[in-house]
Amino acid sequence: MPHSHEITDLLKAWSKGDSQALARLIPLVDHELRNIAHAYMGRERAGQTLQTTALVHEALIRLIQEERIDWQSRTHFYALVARRMRQILIEHARQQLTAKRGNRAEHIDVTEAAFLSFEESEEVILLDEALIKLAKLDERKARVVEYRYFGGYTLEEIAELLSTSASTVEREWRLARAWLRREMTTDQLTKRLDSLGN
Repeated sequence: MPHSHEITDLLKAWSKGDSQALARLIPLVDHELRNIAHAYMGRERAGQTLQTTALVHEALIRLIQEERIDWQSRTHFYALVARRMRQILIEHARQQLTAKRGNRAEHIDVTEAAFLSFEESEEVILLDEALIKLAKLDERKARVVEYRYFGGYTLEEIAELLSTSASTVEREWRLARAWLRREMTTDQLTKRLDSLGN
């Protein structure tokens, strides 16, 4: 398992334009990125390995195409990749719902990978809309839900990502889940939030 300082050093070298650093970084972070992608995609389904790989690759491609990022740490990197994965899944879900309703869907790069069922697409979009609303009220609570629900992070890992205490994250998680239960109408989603526990 790579040391966190090794990953951070490679990220900093990459942000300074060292393309070799990126080539050395990818194998070190691949396992963790796949874990994040699995968490985003929910329960195991047939063909999930290919879908997870496609999601990881698309998120990395988008990150590489952005302007240089001043990486602070490996947690900063994982948090940003997780956010890109969420964006990709939201785009895919919207495309799938548009196609299902008979409208012409916008093209995105990962159309060949059926990440979500129709029902899961609706669920993800509802949650995304609720998180956007929650972020306007409380950005940190929305980040906690994003990292816990989509990224599969533990409360301790979220505390590290947000530079706060685990007890604060635990409180924010409980409050955010209560708020989402009031906002969301799908029983399946609220059950999944509850299943993540404390």
